[in-house]
Amino acid sequence: MKKNLLFTTCLILLTSITPNAIAQEWNVGLDINSSYIWRGSKFGTGPAFQPTIEYNVSGFTVGAWGSVNTSTDEAAEVDLYLNYGFDFGLTVGLTDYYYPGTEFFDFSTETGSHAFELNIGYQIAALSLSANYFINEAGGVGNAGGDMYFEAKYSFKHIDVFAGAGDGLHTTNGEFCFVNLGIGTSKEIKLTDTFSLPLNGSLILNPATEQMYIVVGISL
Repeated sequence: MKKNLLFTTCLILLTSITPNAIAQEWNVGLDINSSYIWRGSKFGTGPAFQPTIEYNVSGFTVGAWGSVNTSTDEAAEVDLYLNYGFDFGLTVGLTDYYYPGTEFFDFSTETGSHAFELNIGYQIAALSLSANYFINEAGGVGNAGGDMYFEAKYSFKHIDVFAGAGDGLHTTNGEFCFVNLGIGTSKEIKLTDTFSLPLNGSLILNPATEQMYIVVGISL
């Protein structure tokens, strides 16, 4: 009797996982930006194509994000990430930064091609906070380990205001300072009655390098 009950339970669970139910957990997207600006620093030249593939289930998100520029200075990047979101606005995760052109399976400190970063985020109403910490040394990507980055963003009705500060690889001298100050906004361009194209833009100042950037992008 117990065996029959166990078999029936397993059968119900297996039949409930239909292809449509699995497909609903997968997401794919593409951002096209006029430049690739990350935490106040510019990577590559020319517009950047940035695809995303991720799977979400029970609060967990596993995904891959990439970037490649349209010029010969492409600054190619492929990041893998895992995070978990709690109901009260807290998210914790881990990101693996990898740059094509280096050996993928090299995890040594001298020439390693992977930089691992712990990520913590918290959002309450219009305010979002994040803290990030690189946990390893990877000579192949110029990461010494222990690098930190913190950011706060507040969303008003039409604009977002953000401020980010970090040390290590985020700065020119390694000292902790503000590197990413700016405002952003977004709108939707209606193309048909059923399809709109999201458009976003940001004006960014890096006080450490004394550089200012303006970036506009679309999301598909």
